[in-house]
Amino acid sequence: MILRIMAAATSIAAVILLLNSRQSKVLFGTDMDARYTYSPAFKFFMFMNVVACALSVLSLLPVVTLGRKFSNSINYFYLFLHDLMLAILLAGSSGAATTFAQVGKYGNSHAGWMPICESFGKFCHKAFSSLVLGYIAVFCYVLLVVISANKARQIPV
Repeated sequence: MILRIMAAATSIAAVILLLNSRQSKVLFGTDMDARYTYSPAFKFFMFMNVVACALSVLSLLPVVTLGRKFSNSINYFYLFLHDLMLAILLAGSSGAATTFAQVGKYGNSHAGWMPICESFGKFCHKAFSSLVLGYIAVFCYVLLVVISANKARQIPV
C-alpha cells in the first residue's frame, strides 16, 4: 500500500512540476514562451500522470480489502491487470516526453531544429525534474506489477 501511495505522490508531483514549467523570454526583440502545452508529448505525459494518480488513489480501497483474510484471491488478478495497464501507459508517456525533451535540449540538426534549453533553462530544468519523477512512478508501478503478479499466481485453478 505504501508503494501505491508513493506512485501516486510521484505522479502528482510530476504533474505539478510540469504545470509550473512555463517560461517567457524576449529573444531577438520577440516575446517567446516555452510551455508544456506546446508539445503533444508533454500533454500526454501530464494527462497519464493525472490518470495514474487518480486510479492509484481509487485502487487503495480494493487493496485494503484484499489485505483481509477472507478476500477472494481472483481480485489480485484484476489488481495485476490494473497495475500493468498503468505501468505500460506511464512508460509510453514518459518515453514520448523524454524524446521531446531530448530534442529540446540538443536540437536536431537534420531537421533544422535548434536546442531551446540554452535560452529556456528554467523550463528545461523543471521539465527534466518532472520526467525524473515520472520515471520513479513507472518504477513503482513495475514493482507493483511484480507484487500483484506474484499474489495472482497463488490463485488455485
